[in-house]
Amino acid sequence: MRLRNITGSREAVVKDRYVITEPEKLKGIWHSRFNNNNPIHLEIGAGKGQFIMELAHRNPNVNYIGIEKYSSVLLRALEKRGESELDNLYFIRFDAEYLNTIFAEDEIDRIYLNFSDPWPKDRHVKRRLTSRNFLSKYEKCLKKDGELIFKTDNRSLFDFSLGELEAAKWTIKDISYDLHNSQYVADNIMTEYEERFVSENKPIHMMRIHR
Repeated sequence: MRLRNITGSREAVVKDRYVITEPEKLKGIWHSRFNNNNPIHLEIGAGKGQFIMELAHRNPNVNYIGIEKYSSVLLRALEKRGESELDNLYFIRFDAEYLNTIFAEDEIDRIYLNFSDPWPKDRHVKRRLTSRNFLSKYEKCLKKDGELIFKTDNRSLFDFSLGELEAAKWTIKDISYDLHNSQYVADNIMTEYEERFVSENKPIHMMRIHR
């Protein structure tokens, strides 16, 4: 369920110092925004920011960019962001459909997709963030040794994603149909949604893939 619309959120978001308002101008030179050459990790659908903020805290030598389409949701993330002294995290209010207009070839080291909208209707297949439509976009901006990590509670979406990555000739590095009862849980950081699903004893599915 999406957060209700917050009046004035769009205006508030674009004024925030941690939001990149003209990301197209940084295509190919994102390192200049961070003033270093550290790896760049991207979360598509950053939500309220819990996941990516914890990553930024734990990994000061990695640069993080959170993309969120909805201003009302991003505003909540920015409220948390403003309380922290982090120089390795920025946000963009943006639609991932146009990802290749803001990131150049081989510019991103890792992409995170966490509990993406499953878009269950057949006519919306291309909107799923793990569809071959989006995999082709990721392939253009990921480095040759870059990777994508996907988590979901939706088994149908997970199975669909496996078929898409096979068709797109991506390779699985790691996979689990029950992340929280697997060897991979030690390094896992939970999102807000994930905390709720785990409390309801829903299994979390995870895959780590590369081109």
